[in-house]
Amino acid sequence: MARQAISLVRQVTPAERLPVQRLKQAAAWVLDRHNVAPEAGLSIVVADDETVRQLNRQYRQVDAPTDVLSFPSSEAGAPLDNELPYLGDLILALPTIQRQAEREGHSASDELTLAVIHGTLHLLGYDHDMPAHQAAMWAVQAEALLAMGVSIRVPEFEFPADAEPDSGRDGQS
Repeated sequence: MARQAISLVRQVTPAERLPVQRLKQAAAWVLDRHNVAPEAGLSIVVADDETVRQLNRQYRQVDAPTDVLSFPSSEAGAPLDNELPYLGDLILALPTIQRQAEREGHSASDELTLAVIHGTLHLLGYDHDMPAHQAAMWAVQAEALLAMGVSIRVPEFEFPADAEPDSGRDGQS
């Protein structure tokens, strides 16, 4: 497995220890699967619901928290000052993810892993705004979840006949 520069930033102090290595491994698995340069980087930010709600409102016009927001760099793979290509940021709403895990009967660690996989796929350009896009994204997501030992099956969104973009469970700016 390649060694991308994946950093994790805690903006909140969780009650339980975060599975930092597992989250980095999940992002790295997705990047390796897509042959992303080993020197590419991304940040995973663990935030509170209010921070994510504000970002969601500002960038998606949705005034509510969501589990994960993906912010691709302005130019995918653009070098940083230190010349490493930077893919973007994942912002995780820890309280929302913990509530989802409890509601769905998953561990918080598995739900966090799903959020990182899903968000990393968004950074790479995947989306679930139309049935064909969702099918492609869900297939790779399921493969990544299996590789990480996560048994969550993510339900597919239902689309109207005209396939309007969704307002699903996560966000991408």
